[in-house]
Amino acid sequence: MSRSQLAPGVEVVAVPGRGLAVRTADGEFLGVRTADADEDALLARLSGAAQDPPDGKLDRLVRAFDEAGYLAGEARSPGWPAARRDVRLLGAPALTGPLAAHLRALGAAPRAAEPGRSPVTLDELLDGDPAAVVWCLDGPVPDGLWAAADRLPERGVAWLRCHREGWQAYVEPLAAGPGDVTSAQVRARRLAATPAHRELAAYWSGPRTRGLPVPLGVPAAGLLAALLADDLTRWATATDPGALPARRRLRRVDLRTLTVTEHPVLPVPAVAPTPGTAG
Repeated sequence: MSRSQLAPGVEVVAVPGRGLAVRTADGEFLGVRTADADEDALLARLSGAAQDPPDGKLDRLVRAFDEAGYLAGEARSPGWPAARRDVRLLGAPALTGPLAAHLRALGAAPRAAEPGRSPVTLDELLDGDPAAVVWCLDGPVPDGLWAAADRLPERGVAWLRCHREGWQAYVEPLAAGPGDVTSAQVRARRLAATPAHRELAAYWSGPRTRGLPVPLGVPAAGLLAALLADDLTRWATATDPGALPARRRLRRVDLRTLTVTEHPVLPVPAVAPTPGTAG
C-alpha cells in the first residue's frame, strides 16, 4: 500500500473535452497525458488516497509527477530554530507591533525596545545577545542612523530594516554575514539608479516641507510586517525558494495600492585607494 499527494499549491483539474491539467505552484497550467490510465483512479491517488493493489500505469504517472516536483515529500517545513528565536525589534510601534505578532505565531521570541529610544552604538544594539535585529521607521532614514547597525552582520547577527518615504515604503534586504547588502549600500545603489540623485540625497538629509501627514493604515502596516516576517523566516529556517533571494532584493511597497515590486540589489564594492604619485 502506498500514498501519494500533491505538493502545496499544486492542483489537478479535469478540463471538459481535453482531459486532465495540472496547475503548478507558479500558476501555470500543463496538460497531463494519461493515455489509457484511469483518470479517476489517478485523481484518487494524487489526493493521498491509498492505492491497493499497485497499478503499473498509475505508478508511471505518479512517478512522473514526483520527478517533476509536484508531489509532497515526507519532510515537513522546518520550525523556527531555538538559536535564532531572539529577535530584537526597534522603531515605530505601528510596524513592530504586527511584526511581533507574526513572529510569535511562527515560533520566534521577539522583544521590542522601549518606544522612543534608539540605540546609537553597536554595543547597545548587541545588548541581550539577539540573533537578529529589525528596525522599522515610519519615515525616511536620517543620515548615519543605521551606521552602527550595518556592522551587525560582522558579529553574526542578522540585520533587517524598513522605512517609509511618503506613500512609498522600502523593505531592505536582510544582511546576515560579510558580503551581504547594508543600508549604506542600498542608499548608494538608489542614488546611482536615479537621475534625481541630488534631489533624493537632499530629501534624505532634510529639512523637508510637508503638508498633511501620510497615514500608515492597518492593512499597509500588516503587509510590511508580513514581508519582514517572511524574510526573517527564510533566514531562520535557511529556506529561500524565491526568484530573488531575500539577501539580494529590495522591496518597494506602494502604500496607496499595496502593490509590491522587487528590485535586485548587490553589495557596493570597496573603492580602491587612489594610487600614489611618484615623487
